[in-house]
Amino acid sequence: MKFQVFKNGKLVEKFTLCGAYVFGTDGISIRRAQIGFKKGVIECVKPNLETAGLALLWPIEGFGKVLLQTTCLPDRKRPYILNVEIARAKLMQIVDKREDWSFFESTRRLGSVAKEAQRLFVEAIQNISDATLASKLADESLKRAMVLSEELAIGQADTLFKSRSVNHGFGRGCLGCRISPSQIAHGGYVENLLSLFGSVIVPINWGEMEPKKGQYDFTATDACINVLAKQKLSISAGPLLCFSKLALPKWLVASGAGFEKVRETAYQFIRTVVSRYSAFVRSWCVVSGLNVYNHFGFRFEEILEMTRAASVAVKQGSDKALKIIEISNPWGEYYATVPNSIPPLVYMDMVVQSGVNFHGFGIQMPFGRNQSGLHIRDMLQVSSLLDSLAPIAKPFTITNVAVPSRNGPGAHHGDVAGIWHDRWDQALQSRWIRHFYEIVLSKPFVDSVVYSSLTDRKNSTIADSGLLTSEYERKKSYATLARLRDSIFVR
Repeated sequence: MKFQVFKNGKLVEKFTLCGAYVFGTDGISIRRAQIGFKKGVIECVKPNLETAGLALLWPIEGFGKVLLQTTCLPDRKRPYILNVEIARAKLMQIVDKREDWSFFESTRRLGSVAKEAQRLFVEAIQNISDATLASKLADESLKRAMVLSEELAIGQADTLFKSRSVNHGFGRGCLGCRISPSQIAHGGYVENLLSLFGSVIVPINWGEMEPKKGQYDFTATDACINVLAKQKLSISAGPLLCFSKLALPKWLVASGAGFEKVRETAYQFIRTVVSRYSAFVRSWCVVSGLNVYNHFGFRFEEILEMTRAASVAVKQGSDKALKIIEISNPWGEYYATVPNSIPPLVYMDMVVQSGVNFHGFGIQMPFGRNQSGLHIRDMLQVSSLLDSLAPIAKPFTITNVAVPSRNGPGAHHGDVAGIWHDRWDQALQSRWIRHFYEIVLSKPFVDSVVYSSLTDRKNSTIADSGLLTSEYERKKSYATLARLRDSIFVR
C-alpha cells in the first residue's frame, strides 16, 4: 500500500513517522511489515495480500497531533490519499459509536458540525482525482470530525458517570495512586496522598527485592506498609512478576535457567512476599505485561502456565487476596516488532478461557512519550478501546494513568509524542484528567483508576506527569481530582 501525504494541499517533502504500524482486519498489528517515507509517499510493505490499515501520529489543525488510523484497504499500485483515508476512518468510527451507544443527545447541538464534516468528506470523494483539492477538503472534514468525536465521547460519559454516581456505583477505593517508596517518609507526601485517594498500589520489583538468590530485602516495602496500614486505605501491591529484563533479578537472568526452573523460582518468591504482607494487602497484581515483556522467550503455552502458576502461588500465600493480571500497551502495536509477544485481547481471552483463577484485569494507560503504546490518542479512541473489553466479563482497573503537565524534550516532546489540543501545561493536564476519568469511570465494568505517580519524579516514563511538583506543591490536576472525588462521595 502507498499513501500520498498532503499538507495545505501540497505534497509534503518531509514527514516524520511516529508510532506508525500496519494492522489487519482483526485490529492486530502485522509482523514483518515495513513502513517508509520518500518523496511525499508512505509505502507499507507487508508479508501478505490481505486488506490492512495504517496507524500513525497525525496533525490536525486546531486539535493537536494524535495517533489516528485509516480503515482497512486493499493493495493497489495507485497510492491512496492519506488525508482522505484518515478522515474516512474517523467519520466511520463516529457513526459506529453513536449507533452502538444509541446516544445522540450530546451531539444534537453540534448537528451542523456533523453535517458539515460529512458534506466536506463527500465532496473530497467526489474530487478524488484532484488530490490537492481532495486532501484540503478531507483536512477540513477531519477538523470538524475530531470536535464531534470528543463531544460524543465526553457527552456519553457524562450521562453514564452521573448515573453511576447517583446510584452509588463506586467503591471507596475507586480513585487510587501508585506510591513512591522513597517518598513515603515525607509528611507532605503522605498528607496529600491521604487527602485524595482511597486506595494505593505498593510497587514490587523482584530484581530489587531478591538481589541474591534466597536473600530478600524488604526494607522499602516494610516502610510503606508500616505507614499505610495505619490509614483507612485499600492496599494493593505488585506486580509480583514482570518479565522485563529491568524487573528481573540479575542472578536469574545470568543463570540461563529454563522455563521449569524460572517457574519454580518465581513461585517461591511470590509465596514468600504474599505470606509476609497477607494481613495488610487486599489485592495483588500477580503478573504485569506478560503479553509484551518476555525476556526468557517463553512459548505461548508457557506464558499461560506462568500466569496460572503465579495465581496459584498468591492463593497459597493468602487465600482471601484478590488477584489482578495487568496488561501493558492495550493498543497492541508492539506485536508488530516484539518477538514472543501476544496481542492484548488474545492474551486476555486465553487467560479467561483457560480457567486461571483471578479477580480481574489491570490495563495500563500512560500517554505522552514517543514510544510504542504511549502516543497521545483522542478520547473516543479511549472509550472505544474500553468498550471492546466489556465482553470479557471481568472487572477492570485502569492503572499507570499519566499525562505530562508541560512539553518536555526528546521523546517527551509533543511533535513526536503527540499533542492534545495544545502544548501541555498544568491547565491542560487538569482538563485531560477530568475527561479521561469520567470516561473510564462511566464504564460499569471499571472498578477503579490508579494514577501513576503523585509527584514529579526523575526518570518517569512520562516526564512531569505528577499531580504534585517535586516540591509537593499541588498542581491544578490535583484539585480537579479532588472535585471529582467530591462529586462521587459528597452528598
